Amino acid sequence: MPLKITLLTHFKEIPKKSNTGRLVLEVLGEAAEQIRWDRLNPPAKLLEEIASGGVALVYPGAADEDEVDLSGIRQFVVIDSTWHEARKIHQRSPYLQQVRRVSLKPVVKSRYNLRKNQKESGLCTAECVIELLRATGHAEKADQLEECFLANMRPETAIRRLAFIASSD
Repeated sequence: MPLKITLLTHFKEIPKKSNTGRLVLEVLGEAAEQIRWDRLNPPAKLLEEIASGGVALVYPGAADEDEVDLSGIRQFVVIDSTWHEARKIHQRSPYLQQVRRVSLKPVVKSRYNLRKNQKESGLCTAECVIELLRATGHAEKADQLEECFLANMRPETAIRRLAFIASSD
């Protein structure tokens, strides 16, 4: 089944070099899209897709949630932002609170190293999409995205990027 990944991106994230959503867009091509989140003007196309069904929001749930059921989902919405901003986006977007929600249970710890104050159990956008791709039977694309992601997390690359980030954030 074709899979679509929608990155609902906070405007502050778009120009950041530390944003891994851009890797998702590069690797997945037409299977991924980026929509700039706007509190006052929800994206009409996304609202239509949600209304038609088969859409799920990837967002942390309660700690006691059972296994994740991904059946019938053809489109995943991932909030592409910092954890702080992602909470705001979720709280300020009533349409997101009405969407079926799935919570990932990663078996490995995040390898994202480009920002401080990362959520202990959280994944960055690219890692989240890698997990989704694997869970939905798209292992080849998951491997491609993981390779690209890890190349961007290498110490020599990360040091250069962190220096740039510190001067631009």
